[in-house]
Amino acid sequence: MEIQSAAYVKSSAEYTQCPKADRPEYAFIGRSNVGKSSLINMLCDKKALAKTSAAPGKTQLINHFEILSGIRDKTGKLIKSSWYLVDLPGYGYAKVSQKQRKSWSMMIERYILKRENLICLFVLIDSRHEPQKIDLEFINQLGEWQIPFVLVFTKADKNKPGATIRNVAAFLETLKESWETLPLHFVTSAVDRGGREDLLQYIQTQNQAL
Repeated sequence: MEIQSAAYVKSSAEYTQCPKADRPEYAFIGRSNVGKSSLINMLCDKKALAKTSAAPGKTQLINHFEILSGIRDKTGKLIKSSWYLVDLPGYGYAKVSQKQRKSWSMMIERYILKRENLICLFVLIDSRHEPQKIDLEFINQLGEWQIPFVLVFTKADKNKPGATIRNVAAFLETLKESWETLPLHFVTSAVDRGGREDLLQYIQTQNQAL
């Protein structure tokens, strides 16, 4: 897949305010400070598309971006397609009130459960850490809701290769306690662009299957 363009569309406080559900949609979510904005910018090859911040909780709304992409057929002709990429607020720690956190949680839940064109939720996991309870609880909740998702391990460049392998394996092993079949997963780095082609290929495959 080749990304032709990526542009901000709008930010919404509720799923009912989101753009018309007229094309495939892929949403990204993860614990605060997991590197979500950096990953989105890397995927779209546009450094300032999603706002990054050293302070957790920067994303507070449902942010839609329109992506124009294409693949080349056997003759070299570019076949274009359009889809939405969505940047969701992170879950977990953020320097906001308990009331605000609850409001974010309800906003995310309603979006996930009711956004009819949501094809897949990309759940970001920080590969620097051992399995975190908050990530496991969120993933198990998605299972109860029967929401399609894949795991994206981030910040692989921050570890020695062996540490990333161990942490990913430990996370998947922990999931086996509650999952018979493990979800698909990718290992990525926003710095060295690791995993980019695999993620884009996955999205392309999903688009082609519609």
